[in-house]
Amino acid sequence: MMPSWPHLADFAAEVDFPLDDFQTEACRAVEEGRGVLVAAPTGAGKTIVGEFAVHMAIATGRKAFYTTPIKALSNQKYADLVRRHGSDKVGLLTGDASINGEAPIVVMTTEVLRNMMYAGSTTLRGLGWVVMDEVHYLADRFRGAVWEEVIIHLPPDVSVVSLSATVSNAEEFGAWLGEVRGDTEVIVSEHRPVPLWQHMMVGQTLFDLFVEEQDADAGDEHFRGSPSHYSVSVNPDLVHAIRGTEGRGAWDSRWVSNRGGRDKGHPKGKNGRAGRGRDDWAGRGRRGGDASGGRGPGGGDGGRGFARGGRPGGGATRSEVIERLEREGLLPAITFIFSRAGCDAAVAQLLSSGMRLVPETEGEANRRVVEERIQGLAEEDLTVLGYWDFVDGISRGFAAHHAGMLPTFREIVEELFTAGRIRAVFATETLALGINMPARTVVLEKLVKFNGENHVDISPAEYTQLTGRAGRRGIDVEGHAVVIWNRGLDPAGVAGLASTRTYPLRSSFRPTYNMAVNLVRQFGRESAREILETSFAQFQADRAVVGFVRTVRRNEEALAGYAEQMSCHLGDFAEYAAIRAEIRAIEKEGAKARSASTRAAAAISLESLRIGDIVRIPAGRHSGLAVVVMPNRGGKGEAASPAVVTEDHQLRRLTLHDVPTAIEPLGSMRVPKQFNARNPKARRDLAATLRATMPHDPPARRRVADPEPSDDRLDDLRRRMKAHPCHRCPDRENHARWAERWWRLRRETDGLQRKIDGRTNSVAKTFDRICDLLVEMGYLNDGGESVTAHGDRLRQLYTEKDLLAAECLREGTWRRLDGPSLAAIVSTLVHEPRREEGGLTPRWPNDDVREAYDRMITIWSDLEDAEGALALPRTGMPDGGIAWAMHRWASGQRLEDVLRGTDLAAGDFVRRCKQVIDLLGQLTDAADPHLAVTARRASEGVLRGVVAADRLD
Repeated sequence: MMPSWPHLADFAAEVDFPLDDFQTEACRAVEEGRGVLVAAPTGAGKTIVGEFAVHMAIATGRKAFYTTPIKALSNQKYADLVRRHGSDKVGLLTGDASINGEAPIVVMTTEVLRNMMYAGSTTLRGLGWVVMDEVHYLADRFRGAVWEEVIIHLPPDVSVVSLSATVSNAEEFGAWLGEVRGDTEVIVSEHRPVPLWQHMMVGQTLFDLFVEEQDADAGDEHFRGSPSHYSVSVNPDLVHAIRGTEGRGAWDSRWVSNRGGRDKGHPKGKNGRAGRGRDDWAGRGRRGGDASGGRGPGGGDGGRGFARGGRPGGGATRSEVIERLEREGLLPAITFIFSRAGCDAAVAQLLSSGMRLVPETEGEANRRVVEERIQGLAEEDLTVLGYWDFVDGISRGFAAHHAGMLPTFREIVEELFTAGRIRAVFATETLALGINMPARTVVLEKLVKFNGENHVDISPAEYTQLTGRAGRRGIDVEGHAVVIWNRGLDPAGVAGLASTRTYPLRSSFRPTYNMAVNLVRQFGRESAREILETSFAQFQADRAVVGFVRTVRRNEEALAGYAEQMSCHLGDFAEYAAIRAEIRAIEKEGAKARSASTRAAAAISLESLRIGDIVRIPAGRHSGLAVVVMPNRGGKGEAASPAVVTEDHQLRRLTLHDVPTAIEPLGSMRVPKQFNARNPKARRDLAATLRATMPHDPPARRRVADPEPSDDRLDDLRRRMKAHPCHRCPDRENHARWAERWWRLRRETDGLQRKIDGRTNSVAKTFDRICDLLVEMGYLNDGGESVTAHGDRLRQLYTEKDLLAAECLREGTWRRLDGPSLAAIVSTLVHEPRREEGGLTPRWPNDDVREAYDRMITIWSDLEDAEGALALPRTGMPDGGIAWAMHRWASGQRLEDVLRGTDLAAGDFVRRCKQVIDLLGQLTDAADPHLAVTARRASEGVLRGVVAADRLD
């Protein structure tokens, strides 16, 4: 080690492994006082650079803040740093935990740091470094803006260490960091320290996804082993096995690329041209070798054992998948299932199969860990928390991990899995968001997930994030990603996901009301506007504008050439082409109008549905009979979306996507007056009545098609076209082709010009409109240059519905409420219902809460109108879906009683409770003394039992 980096030499001597080149390069930049952006794959060891910044802070007597996107990762990092530096030197600040906040090293969520900066906290004094772990999170459309706020507003003498997943535009992001933070070193590493092998499982046989073959000249001694002389293609034996299972036509296997299959950063099959599937993997972990051995899931009998003992269609059950992985030495494994219910069902399936993945003595030790950790929980709550299945699974070496679980349970799973004491975890994709929980193998059951609105394919970025958990550095020689084949899954699509190693980082930054009043208070409106123009969002928009301007200039030159080519000796062909273009446009508009008419008829039919109407959903996943339980007329630009209970007792919202044409009731039935759509038993009973009421469809009514109206304008244009001199030109169609190119390029160029006009100063324009609204509503003074007393309250409210909350404070909407009622009404600002639950009539605990909510809806409606007038993003409607449950909990009732009759998972309820506590804390600071006292009482009522037991989550 060179003597010019003495702190790095000391740090390197403390770690028990040699630093990689990219780590050394980044740490040198940190010691030299420069900012640094490190972009590297998951598991590559980026956090070493952050830990070196912490080392520098301690060595130089300054402070370092280590920020993370989620509380669970903050807790994990806090524990890591305490083990390294001692509890006296490390603190933790999250939304609901404050431990040693004045320590030289403080771990915190990014929002906490943002709030500290706006509040001018004295804790910022002496700050030397800020580590922004998982900085690519700034692309998150809900919370990403916070990362940019922090980067922009940190004092200039603070060095920022940004740690990111591998993104394709790291240089662009680094250039922006250089502009706003000064000298910033960009270090990109695509090397995975633990190679990742990609597989698919067909039935119970594992196949390599890729095979690699030497090119013809690779036999030459001069070329042997050169990465550029290997081609990588989809494994033909995998394709053969899938075709055999599907029993249908050929699949196009011509997927090949010269991608350098030997590079450890890329996906590949193992060891040369091998890569077929078989039931016993020969030579696990061997390198090289001939075509007959050491081939991972390759060589042998061609993979014909896949159908034995599987599910219909050749698929293996979850227990069979885990058994196979255990047999091949591929545990521990994380199986990603994009469904909480699926994760719990997987544990139940393994329990019913009698599976055990750890010895009984180790299982008993796991059970004791769980019993120690849950001592703060009331025994009466254990059943509703799913404790007995949870501890049974843990004692057998497997568990679920998802947001619906109690946070304490998730922490136990993380600790035991990381320690190697449980061998299989079934998780939703939230596990991939930075939690340090690597495995030898990652399994993906499906490549489709529900994004809150629709079932969509996962993106290459998501695939990379999920499979990045495979391969534990210092433990595994290699990691494995296994995709479970399902009927219709194309291996070429999987290959495309697996071969896309990077993805661009896109800013999600937009100004908010809270951000606006905080910036105006600190800097004044004009300076705040200039600051926002330095955001990464504007940086990216400006770079795009440069490219657009260049394209517009090039297009204008091409348009001149097209105009010359379409000239006609008989007349003005541009005029003739314009007539033809107008005819096409009118015909297209006519087709659109007919489609819109059909859509409008469908929308009207949805509006006209009443409670008890029986309908048939024509197609899709929820096709079949359904009964309307809550009509909905839409409004404010949204189509009607009545809530229905389907014949399989699911609660759904009918939209134009489900019903593209007009729908008519098939009949009607009585829906009980006190029917609670959120109660699963009530839905089952109603579905049974539905099936009994309408066992068969009545005959369909015949519809008479409307005659197509004539169009005088269209007839006139057609006459003019035929009378035009150019219509008789023998080269007319050749001229027309050039004219079509001219019109197409003209439309494209005009569209680019609109984008240029829209993107120039786009962030600042949005900020101006926000300030105009805040002036109009009295949160900024007339010129928008300073903050009013109402604005001072708004700047302390960080909820997504910040301005709505501030308006409720100003109007005194909540003054009459007691503690439990205030907790209930505040829950309407944080609860995000599932799409099918949105708009259902909530159950209110008392008249005071109902009246307060009605007043909130009036305020929200006025606010939304004002936002629409200024083309601002609309504030979401408050939702009372958990108000009843929150009131009961804050009143001291048992968890089982609180959750009875709801679909709410315990973990979700605890998370919502913590969000309510966080917002109540903000109200304590922002509200008048009377309401502040009520907010404190409400917070104390919510912070008890299972909620208090998870104070570090």
